[in-house]
Amino acid sequence: MHEVETRRILLDGAAVEVRRENYDLVAPDGRRVSADDAVHLPPCRPSKILCVHLNYSSRVEEFKARLGAAPTYFHKPISSLNAHKGHVVRPDGCSWLNYEGEIAIVIGKTCRNVSPAEAGDCISGYTIANDYGLHDFRDTDAGSMLRVKGSDTLCPLGPGLVSGWDFHHKAIETRVNDKIAQSGTTDEMLWDMHYLVADLARTITLEPGDVILSGTPAGSRPAQPGDLVSVSVEGLGMLTNTIVTGPLRVRADVGAQPSSSEEVLSTALGGDWELRGIRSPRRTRG
Repeated sequence: MHEVETRRILLDGAAVEVRRENYDLVAPDGRRVSADDAVHLPPCRPSKILCVHLNYSSRVEEFKARLGAAPTYFHKPISSLNAHKGHVVRPDGCSWLNYEGEIAIVIGKTCRNVSPAEAGDCISGYTIANDYGLHDFRDTDAGSMLRVKGSDTLCPLGPGLVSGWDFHHKAIETRVNDKIAQSGTTDEMLWDMHYLVADLARTITLEPGDVILSGTPAGSRPAQPGDLVSVSVEGLGMLTNTIVTGPLRVRADVGAQPSSSEEVLSTALGGDWELRGIRSPRRTRG
């Protein structure tokens, strides 16, 4: 199948779906804008964003994890959506915001109770994602990961949606300030794109535009305000975002507070925090 890339951008103040033609984006009415100059929106409009936990062999090895026979998942609310060139906010008072370069599956038609062999027909295309995690809340949200993965701006998608793309044997790389931070291929995936769609669709109706994040390779680490984080995937392009400090501090008069516990550090630093000489308050006490 021939690859086609569409994007959603702001054009003369309105959200418009455009088609990429080399370095230009072309609207259905013929208006044309340079891809570099466009103000991007997320390339799809999901009703839900579903995410697999560990799914790349290098990431499993990094955490010395023992996986079950099937994948497990979590959810990011649609209010976490962000776009290509958007700012990713690390709230004031937080320290452990990790990048996770991923490939996002975008559903094209209502999908329920399909086999892996049938799942490909339910996929509209693929885009790039960065599944940011605010691990300061890992202690209290480890079960749901609601604030860890679902806080505002923590799900940039883009720049475009590519249909007709074969996900096999594709390279994925994350760079921070142009230095390679993550590098892998889809050959590492324990459960491929079709399996993930079929697995979730057993009990959850997937609607057009819905997004499934398919996992990340080893190397996720904290980003800092001012960092430029780019995720590139062979055949899908490059998603770029800048980390900024939030304008508001996390309120201290309600709820669990950000922490740097053993659980937070071991996740944020890839399981090697002890080797770096870091000791959490909990470990120091005991």
